[in-house]
Amino acid sequence: MRKTAIVTGGTSGIGLFAAKELKKRGYTVYTVSRRENGDRDLLHISADITNEEDVQRAVTQILQQQGIIDLLINCAGFGISGCVEFTETADAKRQFDVNFFGMVNMTRAVLGVMRKQKRGRIVNISSVAAPAAIPFQTYYSCTKAAINDYTLALANEVRPYGITVCAIMPGDIRTGFTAARDKSCRGNEEYGGRISRSVASMEHDEQHGMSAERAGKYVARVAAKNSHKPLYAIGFSYKAICVLLKLLPARLANYLVGLLYAK
Repeated sequence: MRKTAIVTGGTSGIGLFAAKELKKRGYTVYTVSRRENGDRDLLHISADITNEEDVQRAVTQILQQQGIIDLLINCAGFGISGCVEFTETADAKRQFDVNFFGMVNMTRAVLGVMRKQKRGRIVNISSVAAPAAIPFQTYYSCTKAAINDYTLALANEVRPYGITVCAIMPGDIRTGFTAARDKSCRGNEEYGGRISRSVASMEHDEQHGMSAERAGKYVARVAAKNSHKPLYAIGFSYKAICVLLKLLPARLANYLVGLLYAK
């Protein structure tokens, strides 16, 4: 039987390549984003994942056309940067609305369907910034840490119903995400130029990181596995970093992150 997949943020970057790979693997793939049009080889629904009515409309349309939803990949997201002291609370809330609560809206919309089907797979795109909280990208890191905890808790809630849930943590990836980051250097002088240096270092790493195509294919492979492993890191070096952060005392681990991004 042909399976049906939904990929949010599937019109660019990791999401687009994951969606294309899933189609190669025989899935009927719907991309969901605010853009009016998606890739011509994929089915697309324009919807704002922060709007629950939009989300429900999109899921209802897919069910009417396919009758089943086997897979949801929550890939939509963006980043803000700046120091906590000078970041407006409204901007922090907007970061959570898209990265975290957008995922929550999509997941809630499909959970009842998957539970009744007695099968389903939910894959949430997190980040290595979850275990390694990045200074001057505090709120982005917080959204990804929240995704990891949400994933772990939800996996236990829905396991009896044949639904598996996991989070995938990319590291530095070459995508349009870098250029789209909402950067603020407010307070840069007060913070000794450390805000601009930190973000420049991060963006340099991203621009020299793994290709979006490679990362997207990895996401699709994990999504198709239906494995019960809850957390994945992309690439050997980032897997090693995640293990190291678990083993080191929190004070030392945080100090090392600070050496990289808070000098």
